[in-house]
Amino acid sequence: MHPKTLRAKRPTLLIVGCGDVGLRVLRLLGPAGHRWRLLALTSSAARVPSLRAAGAVPLLGNLDEPATLARLAGLADVVLHLAPPPGEGRTDSRTTHLLRALALRGGPRRIVYASTTGVYGDCAGDWVDETRALAPATARGQRRADAEARLRWAGRAFGWRVSLLRVPGIYALDRDGGDPRERVRRGAPVLAAEDDVHTNHIHADDLARACVAALLRGAPQRAYNVCDDSVLKMGDHFDAVADRFGLPRPPRLSRAEAAQQMSPVQMSFLSESRRLSNRRLKRELRVRLRYPTVAEGLNAAA
Repeated sequence: MHPKTLRAKRPTLLIVGCGDVGLRVLRLLGPAGHRWRLLALTSSAARVPSLRAAGAVPLLGNLDEPATLARLAGLADVVLHLAPPPGEGRTDSRTTHLLRALALRGGPRRIVYASTTGVYGDCAGDWVDETRALAPATARGQRRADAEARLRWAGRAFGWRVSLLRVPGIYALDRDGGDPRERVRRGAPVLAAEDDVHTNHIHADDLARACVAALLRGAPQRAYNVCDDSVLKMGDHFDAVADRFGLPRPPRLSRAEAAQQMSPVQMSFLSESRRLSNRRLKRELRVRLRYPTVAEGLNAAA
């Protein structure tokens, strides 16, 4: 077969919101990159060189400006949607604009969307699997739940395979904004043990691996909790970070004290407690975590 024919048969993957996790996905696909035509949507011309260097063809477009998305119609076979919703409101206009653009010429065969475990709301420390009813308590969670609903509708309406990844706190020591040492160094307080909440985490590299697994094996209209095996309360998590790197442990506050010192947004992160089951991640997507616990993720920096 002629080489041009082989190239024409490669499926096209479009990454929307190709930040830190998207770049990790590109690195994972690097050895097999010849199997895919890789595209990355960005709203910043300054990011074009780094995306090209990572192996993707950069496309300029802004999810807040629908007219800039017209070129996406019929362009991709598979879409990895990593872009966050807008910072305000209870709906995700960005996902709406993206879906409208994709649907103009039949759309992709598959979409994988990185949502948040905040769609579950406060579960009072209960174990939570993907069958739990959504009850987002914050505007952030409501925007994500809105995006999930729009994607599910599009999947049913157009026959797309839509898979949802529900993601908790993402960390990695080489991740901008995701290095847990930064919070500890700032001396940001945590709740006293009697008021503390259960929290969940995933290393950025394992999240990237889950994204690739979902692109290959995600079931239609299926949600997956993407978290590690750790069972930690938030204060214990940051104590472990401090101990691992020889930093002072964060101060502990009662919930009443925290409410006086912290903003409503900061308090919202201290008001939801849940323990996530990752059974589907392991059994259905067949993801083997490189960092099954936060301790192993932190120790990898040694």
